[in-house]
Amino acid sequence: MIRTVLVAPDKFRGTVTAREAAESMARGVSSRGWAVRQLPLSDGGEGLLDALSPLGGERSTVEVEGPLGEPVAAEWLRVGEVAVVEMAQASGLQLAGGAAGNDPLGATTRGTGQLIVAAARSVAAGPGTVVVGLGGSATTDGGRGALAVVEEAGGLGGVDLVGAYDVDVGFLEAAPRFGPQKGAAPAQVAELGRRLEQLAGRYVERYGIDVRTVAGAGAAGGLGGAIAVLGGRLRSGYEVVAELLDLERVLRSSQAVVTGEGAFDATSLLGKVVGSVLRDASAAGVPVVIVAGQVIEEAAAVAAAAGASVVSLTERFGAARALGDTARCIQVAAAEGLDALARPS
Repeated sequence: MIRTVLVAPDKFRGTVTAREAAESMARGVSSRGWAVRQLPLSDGGEGLLDALSPLGGERSTVEVEGPLGEPVAAEWLRVGEVAVVEMAQASGLQLAGGAAGNDPLGATTRGTGQLIVAAARSVAAGPGTVVVGLGGSATTDGGRGALAVVEEAGGLGGVDLVGAYDVDVGFLEAAPRFGPQKGAAPAQVAELGRRLEQLAGRYVERYGIDVRTVAGAGAAGGLGGAIAVLGGRLRSGYEVVAELLDLERVLRSSQAVVTGEGAFDATSLLGKVVGSVLRDASAAGVPVVIVAGQVIEEAAAVAAAAGASVVSLTERFGAARALGDTARCIQVAAAEGLDALARPS
């Protein structure tokens, strides 16, 4: 019998945060009489600080240069000797007004560099660790802006630097794969590609590191490459978060898991939150419910093969309601997904 259900969603981009999604799922689970534990997650993109809030710690704010040069206030979280930053808070696409308001050729990661320097100084006495969430970027500058700021500041003082990426993308793939999502027209995508190729060559000449061979170096428009140049390590953002939150232990103490995101598709199965929760829960023998705004058939087939129950908000409630009343739809879908798990096969 299902006793405790873990709700562990990512954000539903453009509608609800991971925390809001978890709260809605929790209401749905509770309506069926089961105990619930909320653990909203992140794979390194927006919401990383919120996902790590169960660890406690202290948040600080610093004014930095936004992606288009305007000043913005960006937060970081310190937990012991670990400082965590979201590059999206300094160089995020939402700060540029989305794809329509962005300048894809001019957007810079300088603000992220300023945020990293501030966070590093807070843990330098340890020396500590700075985790940089690589997701939600407006930029495709190969991390050039951030690297310049760190060097201008005299380095990071021996701090261990970790880049947490949401998608394992190569350095030169950053422009063609994600440039259009950041507002780049075809000619601009080609120009960004040329810039990344040239920058990769300069990184080899100056630092002896070929970012073209580093997994995840293309994350956040190539910021992952700059982190590698700075001597940092690149890791799956989900794995970093799961490790810090001891997710494996939490999974094994749960009788079912409800997770979800805005769009469940092929990329979800490449290291993002929902696909990773599905993998880890299945390995632990814990049944899974996936709630998503939209569900692509191929991804749903993979989830079904793993024994998961998948609910598409668009199919269940219609597009207008799924977008206009997302929280309520998630609540109902979570409850119905659990009902499906409880039915005899």
